[in-house]
Amino acid sequence: MIIGLTGTNGSGKGTVADYLVREKGFAHYSARDFIVEEIKKRNMPIDRNSMIIVGNELRKEHGPAYVLEQLYLRANATGGDAVLESIRTTGEVAGLRQYDDFYLIGVDAPQPIRYQRAIARQSATDHVSFEEFVTLEEREMRSDDPGVQNIAAVLSLADSVIVNNGTPEELFAKIEDLVGSLSRPSSLRMQGSRQIMPGK
Repeated sequence: MIIGLTGTNGSGKGTVADYLVREKGFAHYSARDFIVEEIKKRNMPIDRNSMIIVGNELRKEHGPAYVLEQLYLRANATGGDAVLESIRTTGEVAGLRQYDDFYLIGVDAPQPIRYQRAIARQSATDHVSFEEFVTLEEREMRSDDPGVQNIAAVLSLADSVIVNNGTPEELFAKIEDLVGSLSRPSSLRMQGSRQIMPGK
């Protein structure tokens, strides 16, 4: 299977991806890394604003699903289970839904918790105040353009959403339950249902 991850900034998408790689043997393909390489080619600062600008420009030039389709093709060529991180536009979802082995998983958590996590990971793109964090997130949450970040809509399209507001152990248990449900012949998407894995 190929799992695509979507979710709000600092929600734990990277932690979910790392667990799938470490415990389940998934290969990991990152949209963030793909876009950062393009940012470096353009000699732009590596920050969230550049991520948004360059990601949107790539999708505008090559199509709304371009970045994630490139990652999917790499994963498919390699074979085996894979996780694609992270899906942010409805166009990307539409492009990936053509593949029967694709499942979209959302990750979310309350905003203050997510901000503290984002600061703690000390990424070059996360050196912002809480006010800047909120402003940038609002910019990414909604759009009528299928090639522009619309995280709220993408989360609504997910086959399952994990609410990550507890301990790492609680998150790992939710991942185990989710992967087990997807591995069974009657998967969530085949049943036409959507699963919410709540927090406490």
